[in-house]
Amino acid sequence: MSTICFIFARGGSKGLKNKNLLKFRETTLLGNAIKQAKNIKKIKKIFVSTDSKMIKKEALKYKAEVPFLRPKSLSSDRSPEILSWKHAIKYLKDKLNLNPEYIVSLPTTSPLRSIKDIQKCINLAKNKKLDLVVGVSKASKNPFFNMLLKTKSDGSLVEFSSIFKKKYKQKKYFRRQDTPEVFNITTACYVFKTKFIMSSKSLFTGKLGYIIIPKERALDIDDSFDYKVLSLLSKK
Repeated sequence: MSTICFIFARGGSKGLKNKNLLKFRETTLLGNAIKQAKNIKKIKKIFVSTDSKMIKKEALKYKAEVPFLRPKSLSSDRSPEILSWKHAIKYLKDKLNLNPEYIVSLPTTSPLRSIKDIQKCINLAKNKKLDLVVGVSKASKNPFFNMLLKTKSDGSLVEFSSIFKKKYKQKKYFRRQDTPEVFNITTACYVFKTKFIMSSKSLFTGKLGYIIIPKERALDIDDSFDYKVLSLLSKK
């Protein structure tokens, strides 16, 4: 089995209570992610990794598989995402005898992504034999221009660009248009090679690829303000 989908949805959320179960159109954020995965022909199975019985119930409602409840040690807001990925891969191999080449992770918090966005990520990963593919959007702020950094020593503010200039001998920019192009990593989609994840401690040490996702599809639901924005955008 070459490609499966995992939706990683823990129960605790400090910024927005029960975030993964919030209503979105005629379903929930979790239900929407599962429905999107079902529209991708290359995805053969859909699993949900969660520590929450409520989320498990919602996942089963939409016919996703929930073969385990994720350990609490991997379900806090301080738990690195890559550890949950490793746990899921190991469980598939040890308990279900499944060894997919690629896993597609579809966070529930990026509901405005399109099916084509997901398909592009999968195709890029497979065609280029990449270790990881992410969705990115053009950043509205640039660390090379008009951004300030709070120092640890006395709490004063310094130009962020001065750090780059000192460390990388980067020139000073006076116009935003002249600065190097930078991107935000979105939560729209991650496609990763299982062998790479199991042997790596960091996501960005392998062969990395990306697709550009427009801002209007890259919204990440983190707090109540984001959810209000989602409500407005989804009506359009």
